[in-house]
Amino acid sequence: MKAATDPLSLALRAVADPTRRRILRLLRPEAGRKAAGRGTNHTGWTASEVEQRIRLAQPTISHHMKILKNAGLIETRKDGTWIRYRRIEKALRSVRKSLMEEL
Repeated sequence: MKAATDPLSLALRAVADPTRRRILRLLRPEAGRKAAGRGTNHTGWTASEVEQRIRLAQPTISHHMKILKNAGLIETRKDGTWIRYRRIEKALRSVRKSLMEEL
């Protein structure tokens, strides 16, 4: 049987893993502002910062980030030599809405 590739199915497979849900919670905008200091415009987390907080090896973090990105739930931005990851809030709202409509 071939896996469904519609956006909702991809997103649900991505968030089925508890580690990826932890990463998505870490990437919440308010979590970034709190870590950077009140009132600071946090531009996302590097893989190294995620690794330190989630306490998994860098290759494992990269694997999870790739799945989340392929599902359209996070975005990347180049910042010098670093890649920064942020949640795509609009995509997460769309997943919630689509799931409610499906059920």
